[in-house]
Amino acid sequence: MPVYSFEGIVPVVDPTTYLHPMAVLIGDVTIGPRCYIGPNASLRGDFGRITVEGDSSIQDNCTLHTGSGSDCLVRRGATVGHGSILHGCEVGQNALIGMHSVILDGAVIGEDSLVAALSLVKNDADFPARHLIAGNPAKVVKELPEAAIVWRNNGDGEYQRLADRSLVGIIECEPLAEVEPGRRRNSGEARAVRLSSDTK
Repeated sequence: MPVYSFEGIVPVVDPTTYLHPMAVLIGDVTIGPRCYIGPNASLRGDFGRITVEGDSSIQDNCTLHTGSGSDCLVRRGATVGHGSILHGCEVGQNALIGMHSVILDGAVIGEDSLVAALSLVKNDADFPARHLIAGNPAKVVKELPEAAIVWRNNGDGEYQRLADRSLVGIIECEPLAEVEPGRRRNSGEARAVRLSSDTK
């Protein structure tokens, strides 16, 4: 697993967190309990401190970094979507950062907010809680009603359960040469199918 100390500072990862073997942690990085850190995520604490509080998800190909002496903070229950970049910013509790978004130095994303995919949040932007934020540069689109805050969780959301499942269920292996008869689906897929049929 590529975890590296930097100038004597060693990353800290709670043992209930799932850290994919292809994720990279360097230096002053702290990850709280029941987080999911996906493949090819890069958390580089070589200039400043990176803190990911418990129940958060840093998905595949995300980059977390800082400027000199600054912090990058992901608060409890936040989700950072695939390919996003966080640089010296703060993501509020239960916020969702959409795929391939960029959040720049000094920016603050309020709790329970949603940053739409492909958004660019400029330096020092400060967005309030419970809002949809979108665009390049990102702006407030609207306040989110309670029913729209679907990613809120109480510490037992999908990504916390995925962290638990991944700790025991992800095992490096060789691929099969062909699909076996009666190939089963994983429980996440089966649940998605059930939810889809329940809403019709």
